[in-house]
Amino acid sequence: MSQKYQEYKGLNLPNVAQTVLEKWEKEKVFEKSISTRDEDKQYVFFEGPPSANGLPGIHHVMARSIKDIFCRYKTLKGFQVKRKAGCNYTRKI
Repeated sequence: MSQKYQEYKGLNLPNVAQTVLEKWEKEKVFEKSISTRDEDKQYVFFEGPPSANGLPGIHHVMARSIKDIFCRYKTLKGFQVKRKAGCNYTRKI
């Protein structure tokens, strides 16, 4: 049998997540997903402040998760997607 994929006997999701995270950190997978993309093919997703309309709540987490799907999809399609959480503008008072 090929050793390409690790076989798990008994599913322990926290351990699986930790293993994947360690591999991603060691191989700098996230950084490569940005640096290996063509700068001429950028995707920009502007979003407002995370809690502009009151205290943070679960709906903010849900909205952030949905927004993240678009950025991940564009990354998979070869776009360079630089991520910046929260407000992407400055306001003069």
